[in-house]
Amino acid sequence: MSHDGAPGRDPAGEPMPVRASNRGRRRAVTGWAVGLVLLLVLSLVGFVVFQYFNLSLGIKRSDVLASKALSAVKGKGTLAGDTNILIMGLDSRLDENGKPLPQAIYDALQAGGQADGGMNANVLMLLHVPGDGSKATEISIPRDDYAHLAGCPDGECMGKIKQAYGLAFDQESKKLAGQSGLDSTQRQQMERDAGRSAQIATVSQFLAGVPIDHFVEVTLVAFYQIAEVVQPITVCVNADTQDTYSGANFHKGYQQIDASQALAFVRQRRDDTHPSLNFTDLDRERRQQAFIASLAYQLKQANTFTDPVKMSKIVEVAKQNTAIDSGLNVLALAEQASSLTGGNVTFYTLPIDHFGMDPLGEDVNYVNLPLIQATVSHLLNLAPTPTATTAPVTSSPSSSATPQVVVDAINASGRPELVAELQQALTSGGFGLGKTSTATLAPVSVIQYGAGAETNALNLANALGGMPTQHSAALASGALQVVIGADFAPPVTSPVTPTPTPTATATPVQGAGAGVAAPPPTALSALSGGGIQCVK
Repeated sequence: MSHDGAPGRDPAGEPMPVRASNRGRRRAVTGWAVGLVLLLVLSLVGFVVFQYFNLSLGIKRSDVLASKALSAVKGKGTLAGDTNILIMGLDSRLDENGKPLPQAIYDALQAGGQADGGMNANVLMLLHVPGDGSKATEISIPRDDYAHLAGCPDGECMGKIKQAYGLAFDQESKKLAGQSGLDSTQRQQMERDAGRSAQIATVSQFLAGVPIDHFVEVTLVAFYQIAEVVQPITVCVNADTQDTYSGANFHKGYQQIDASQALAFVRQRRDDTHPSLNFTDLDRERRQQAFIASLAYQLKQANTFTDPVKMSKIVEVAKQNTAIDSGLNVLALAEQASSLTGGNVTFYTLPIDHFGMDPLGEDVNYVNLPLIQATVSHLLNLAPTPTATTAPVTSSPSSSATPQVVVDAINASGRPELVAELQQALTSGGFGLGKTSTATLAPVSVIQYGAGAETNALNLANALGGMPTQHSAALASGALQVVIGADFAPPVTSPVTPTPTPTATATPVQGAGAGVAAPPPTALSALSGGGIQCVK
C-alpha cells in the first residue's frame, strides 16, 4: 500500500517523528514515549479509521440517488431504521473509469477482452438490512426477467431487466457526443449515472415501489481482485460438473478454489459434459449466493476484518473498481457487513413463470409480476406504500368527487374497451381519468409526465402494475398521461394495500442441500447465509 498522501491529510495514520528540543533529554524521552503510545493506538484502532477515510476519499461516489428523477424511490414505505441497498454487478470488462484492464487480468478472467461484455447489470441483488438487528434478506433478481424499463431508455420500454443500465448508458453517450469541455472520466461517470438512475428506477418499479436507499456498483474485475485477496475459498457442489464456456471444472463435495476458479464458479450456467444436470440461469444466481455465503463465513473465521494487509488490499480494489452513492456511510456498512458474516442473512432467488422469447426474438424470463411484488413485500415486511391519495378524498359543496391527481389517456391499443378497464384501475389506485383520445397502434404502454410530476408518475406506475414512465417536454408542468398500448393489462392486485395475504405469496423452498436436483425456476428458493452451502 502506498504511503503517499494528498496535502492536508495524514498519508498513513503513522505518527510524525518527534525531535528532541533544547529543553532537555527528559522532554525528548517523554515525547518518544507518547509517540510509542500513539503508534500502538494507531496500530490497533487508528488503522480502521484511516482505512475508512482512505476508502471514503478514494472510492467513486455518485449523487444520482439525490436527483429529482429518483426522489420517489428513496425511503418510501421503509420502516424506521431499515436500509435497502441495491447491488449492481456490471458485465463490463473495463475499470470504473472506462479504461482497459491489464492483459494479465483478461487472461485470468477467461471472459474475453475489453471489447467483450457490456454495460448491462448482469447481477442485481437487493440487500434489506432491518434497523432492529434482526436477520437481513438478500433478494436476487434474475437478469433476464422481462420488465418495463423506467424512462424507456434508447426508446426501449420493454426488455430484460438488466438492460436498463446499458440502454440508458448508451442514450446518455449519444447525448454527450457533441458536448465539449468534458474529459473521458467525466463523460464516463455521467454515462454511468444515467445507467444507474434507470436501473435503480426499473428495479424499484419492478418490485412495486420498493424503496432503494443506497447502491453499490461493482465490475467483473473487482470480484476477481477481491477473490485474489482472500483465496483460497471453500465451495461445495452436489455433483461433478464441467463447462468449457466459463472454465468451470469442479468435483462433487467441498473443495478450495483460487480467484480464477471462483469467477468460473459464479459464472457457470451450463454443463457441456453432464447435460443431464440441465443448468439454468437461476442456478447461476444460487451459485453467486453460495459463494457470498462461503466468502462471508471464511472472512469471519480468518479474522480478515482485523488483518491490516488484507483490508488494505480490499480497500484498494474498492477504490479502483466499485462505486457507491454519496449518502452511503462506509463505516456503518462495514459494521453491518461484520454482523452479516455471522450468517445473519437469508438469500432468496425470485421465481419466474416460464422461459420464452420477446418480440425481438431474445430469450427472456416471463414472470408473474403481481406474485413477485406481493412476495417481496412480504419478505421485506414493507410498510404500506403511499400513493397519490394517502388521505381520503372527502366531499365538499364545491367539489363533490374531484380526485387529487387526474390522468389523461391515449388509447393506442386498437381495443376501445381498455379505456374502461384503465379507469377502473385508476380509481382503485386513487387517481382520476381525465381527457381520453385515440392514436395509431403502439406495442407498449407508457406513462408520460410533465415537469415536476416524477413522484406522481412512479406512484401511478405502481398502481398500474409496473408500467414504464417517461418524461415528456410536450406536457404541461405536473401533467400525467397514459398511452395504452397493445400490451396493456389491468393490475391483478391493488397497490394501495401491498402487504399481501399469505396465500398471495410464493412459499420458499431450500436452494441448497444434497442431490443434484435444484429447485425449479418457478419456485422461490431460499439459501442460508451461514456456513458453506452445497449447490448444483
